[in-house]
Amino acid sequence: MRAVYATEPRPDDPLGAIAVGERPAPVPRDGWTTVRVRAVSLNGHDVATLRGVGIAPESFPMTLGCDGAGLDADGNRVLIYPVIEEPEWDGEDTLSPGRHLLTERVDGTMAELVTVPFRNVVPLPPWLSFAEGACLGAAWLTAYRMLFTLSSLRPGDTVLVQGAGGGLAQGLVALGRAGGFRVWATGRSPQTRRKALELGAHQVFEPGAQLPRPADAVMDSVGRATWKHSLESLRPGGSLVMAGVTTGANPPARLSHIFFRQLSVVGAFAGTRQELRRLLNLLEVCGVRPYIDREYTLDEAPKALSRMAAGDINGKLVVLPGE
Repeated sequence: MRAVYATEPRPDDPLGAIAVGERPAPVPRDGWTTVRVRAVSLNGHDVATLRGVGIAPESFPMTLGCDGAGLDADGNRVLIYPVIEEPEWDGEDTLSPGRHLLTERVDGTMAELVTVPFRNVVPLPPWLSFAEGACLGAAWLTAYRMLFTLSSLRPGDTVLVQGAGGGLAQGLVALGRAGGFRVWATGRSPQTRRKALELGAHQVFEPGAQLPRPADAVMDSVGRATWKHSLESLRPGGSLVMAGVTTGANPPARLSHIFFRQLSVVGAFAGTRQELRRLLNLLEVCGVRPYIDREYTLDEAPKALSRMAAGDINGKLVVLPGE
């Protein structure tokens, strides 16, 4: 089968590790099934895999892609839940001690075929395209969990979304507006800020800008570059929900600011299968859909990954492995 894969870990030259070509067709193990992939959305996790982050060197070559949508062995439309749990785990999906994402230990979705546990396939509703469904398993599911499970926000509260150009941040904007929150967003470029307004933001700001008043919660996947601004943008008792560190993982702690203002700092990792089903229900009711920047063929995937690595995105980038 044809696939897009990382040949080896290249921390300083991730794009040099990309290959497009033939790989052995996957054989499902007990309790797993095969999905014929129709669409895959790119995430920052794909660039991390190319760098060798979160994956052992002996696991290469590794097919990229941690979420997607396609057809199961019976021809049913499905989307793929990206978190692989320990088989015997019966607690919350994201808290399984041995949990991992696709591409960390097993091949991912950026191929004609992928195998996943039976419980990792969720019916894809007919009102969603394969491309739209492929955007939900990682970015939009994480956005749902950040807003509705971890933030303590209530309708009418104000939420600030940092770095509104990527798929996660755009999901936060669109879902936050649908959930009844006052949504503010920051973006580096006028284009990014305009798109945030189109997706539902009430106001947009340049990075680090002074806000009209403190926010009840801040959603941040940027890390070091926005850490200070995120903390200072919160009201006393507010919540900072973190789901990534694209600009660095070791910001100044500012512990006195956190405890004096009684702030909550919460980490978010993907979401549960139940939250994915709730996300689908919300999308059906409110009519919101993921914004797709551009679709690519399998052979064009290196161009898409290059844009992802450069941060040259304004929405989700989707790869279509085939019909």
